[in-house]
Amino acid sequence: MSRVADRLAELGLSLPAVAAPVAAYVPAVRSGNQVITSGQLPFVNGQLDALGKVGADVSIEDAQAAAAVCALNAIAAVGSVVDLDDIVRIVRIGVFVASDPDFHGQPQVGNGASELIGQIFGEAGAHARAAVGVAVLPLNACVEVELVAEVR
Repeated sequence: MSRVADRLAELGLSLPAVAAPVAAYVPAVRSGNQVITSGQLPFVNGQLDALGKVGADVSIEDAQAAAAVCALNAIAAVGSVVDLDDIVRIVRIGVFVASDPDFHGQPQVGNGASELIGQIFGEAGAHARAAVGVAVLPLNACVEVELVAEVR
């Protein structure tokens, strides 16, 4: 097994199949020593969970769990173009949160993705991040995550 696969197993996780794009793009692209993912939705076995706006339809806890699913899907997307053990560090994560106008906890939702990345990659998972509120996301998902990974 690989280092990343071993860590996922220790956490009781398995890498999902790469989510099929819902429009005209690819899940991830390598450019030089970076892999950039497209935004990943919280698909589990082809189904979206936690639909709607955080703060109205979706609790912050459910949104954090959905962000972690998005992060795992982003890791799978990276793995579709490079060996995951070639990841040197996770450079940046972008978290988009479909937010009720009165919801201001986007950073806490983003922690669902950031904390999972840290658990999987340790110090190499320390990353820059943006967590922003948006009016709506594709397919009414509550959260979407993209990332940039530096690779060998």
